[in-house]
Parts: sequence; structure tokens; C-alpha cells
Amino acid sequence: MSTVSLEIPEEILISLKETPESLTKEIQILAAVKLFELGKLSSGRAAQLAGMSRVEFLTILGRYQVSPFSLTLEQLEQDVNNA
Repeated sequence: MSTVSLEIPEEILISLKETPESLTKEIQILAAVKLFELGKLSSGRAAQLAGMSRVEFLTILGRYQVSPFSLTLEQLEQDVNNA
């Protein structure tokens, strides 16, 4: 496993009312959600990055207003028309 290090000013931790550990976890989850949203990671790999199960990851996507579905509007319309 690789390690990535970020320097976070103490003022940021104070402003966010976070500990280094809790902010690390939140940044991991945010990165996983964004990479999933951009289509760079599958939900399974994003869940792995976030340190949780795929079901847990798919559940928390709503908290960040990200849809677990990657179909475009046109694809959804085509599916409805084919049903």
C-alpha cells in the first residue's frame, strides 16, 4: 500500500474542528467520491479508497449529492423506451 502525505495548516484543522485523523478519513472519502463521480474509479475501487464496503460507499454518495448511476439522460430515455 502506498502512502500520500498532505501538509495541513493547524488553522485549517481548527477552523474545521477536526483532528488530523478525522480529516484524513474525510479527505479519503471525498477523493473517492470525486474520482467515482468523474468516472475514474469504479464504485468498488472508490469504496476501497474510502476504506469501506461497496454498499456503504454507494449509500454515502447521497450525502455528497452524487448519483450511484452513471447513465446519461439519453441512455435512461432509451432504456425507458425499450422497456
